[in-house]
Amino acid sequence: MPVTRTARATEADAGHPASDAAAAPTGSGTERLWARLWARLRPARADWAICLAFLLLAAWITHGLWPDPATRTLALNPEDQTLYEWFLAVDSRVLHGDFALLTRLLNAPDGVNLMVNTSVIALGVLFSPITLVFGSPTTFALLVTLNLGVTAIAFYLLFRRVLKVNRVAATIGGGFCGFAPGEVSQSNSHLHMTALWLVPVMVWLVVRLVRAADPHDGGYDWRRVATSGVGLAATVTVQAFVGEEILFLSALTLAVMAVVYALARPVFALRALPGFLAGMALAVGLAVVALARPLAFQFSGPQSVPNGVFSPDYFSADLASFPAVSPLSLAGSDESARLSTGPAEYNTFLGWPLLIVAAACTLWLIRRPIVFACAAAGLVMAGFSLGPTVVVNGTRTDITGPYLHLIGYPVIDGALPMRFALALIPLVATVLAVAVDHGMSARWKPARTLVPLLVVAALVPIFPTPLPATARPPVPTFISSGAWRDCVKPGGVMVPVPPATPKDPWPMRWAAATDASFGIPEGFFIAPYGSEGRASMGTYKQPTSQLLAQAEREGKVPGIGDAQRQQAQKDIDFWGASCVVLVAGATNYDTLLASLEALFGPGTRVADAVTWKVR
Repeated sequence: MPVTRTARATEADAGHPASDAAAAPTGSGTERLWARLWARLRPARADWAICLAFLLLAAWITHGLWPDPATRTLALNPEDQTLYEWFLAVDSRVLHGDFALLTRLLNAPDGVNLMVNTSVIALGVLFSPITLVFGSPTTFALLVTLNLGVTAIAFYLLFRRVLKVNRVAATIGGGFCGFAPGEVSQSNSHLHMTALWLVPVMVWLVVRLVRAADPHDGGYDWRRVATSGVGLAATVTVQAFVGEEILFLSALTLAVMAVVYALARPVFALRALPGFLAGMALAVGLAVVALARPLAFQFSGPQSVPNGVFSPDYFSADLASFPAVSPLSLAGSDESARLSTGPAEYNTFLGWPLLIVAAACTLWLIRRPIVFACAAAGLVMAGFSLGPTVVVNGTRTDITGPYLHLIGYPVIDGALPMRFALALIPLVATVLAVAVDHGMSARWKPARTLVPLLVVAALVPIFPTPLPATARPPVPTFISSGAWRDCVKPGGVMVPVPPATPKDPWPMRWAAATDASFGIPEGFFIAPYGSEGRASMGTYKQPTSQLLAQAEREGKVPGIGDAQRQQAQKDIDFWGASCVVLVAGATNYDTLLASLEALFGPGTRVADAVTWKVR
């Protein structure tokens, strides 16, 4: 295996082979065991140091959420953070034995289809013990950090072990994958888009499958073909429960690369094709079996949607954003923010220095099949990111983009065009890693220093800065003290006033703080409440919700009579709610209190809340 070969080479250079290291120690069995373990780990200590550096950099970027995540929030996208904390809380219900793909703990009574939403089920289930012990804000902060650091580590190992580049080249490539502007930008609450650490595993399995399918060296290895296919199916299945969008983008990118690579090496491709197809057939077959029911639930189950909720015309990349520098980068400025839809979508901001260097490296090494394949795939994915019609510096042109031909297809409809550009991150990283490795081993000695220096110089302007974070209001004492249990039974429905909306989802934090122990009406999610059952963000408000939202917005009590009181009871019955809650500090608190008293009569003060038991 690559680690063993690296260990042997390092030990040989140092003049103390592994056999000598294992044989030298004397003493107890425990001492000998630790000595043998150290003999294996010692040659890889540089790799461990690099991996630790990636994790420390990730922690520095996200340090605004620490050391008390429950009181901090990402300043640039707190709404989505609230949504993901709620998802993590619901995912942790698996340890209580009441987890289902349709949850009625949000949008009561209809519920929410978790497969339709980016509910990061695999991450939530994996980290559910942390959620139950420390709360979903801590899990969220941990995942934001780990997604950056572990993604960099995974790609570093891919470049080091599979691409076989030197340590400097792998560090540059892995670091760019983990901390590129698009990855840092998506870290503003998009956990499903930053969890890229399974992508290198999928790439490694595909490469392993291809190599095992080649009968030229050592013959066709059917065992490795089979294990690669099984491993690929397992990885794809897990990734589907982390983020389908990343799975789709990775599959499309790898498909383009495979075709181009095969054209560049036709003899090899034809030789390995039968075994490769057999392994892929096994992988696809097993993945279909594993994912058939969840995907059927997603596309035809309750609360499923027939289309994507986001407009591809709006969420398309501006051509001028590619040479721009992200506002979240070292050399960035707020002026460039106008070239994107928001701070969580700086996917294309590579900066002109990196574009020039990457283009030069590509032209220099274009005869290498891997570089040629990366360049072709990069052009395809960049073209798709431009959307149905090309936008240049904020102006929509009459030029048609290739994405226009993808509109209307399932799954693709749910992928934002501008996110296709995220595929450029590993593609550019691969070109840079190959160029640095090639340059450092070049016969022309100046190139050994010049190439890595030029690459590093191009990366300096887009070096990430810490994610902006700010304080957030604490969860009401009524919730944190457990007093809510006297108002609504676990599993029942509580109506926070006013109810949560996609724009103001803050009451969802109350439920998340209790590990989603009670349900709430309405909220922030994707569901089929658009015209003709099409996708919508959130649901329509019930009359009582509208009335309370009006009171909060206008700061005066709306007209409330018998009709409004009867409607309020109908809405309570529709939601299946047991309790209505107004907490201190709510906007226009006095107006809302008077409105609720007009609807339900005098309330009961409990801790920092006023409650009405309505059922």
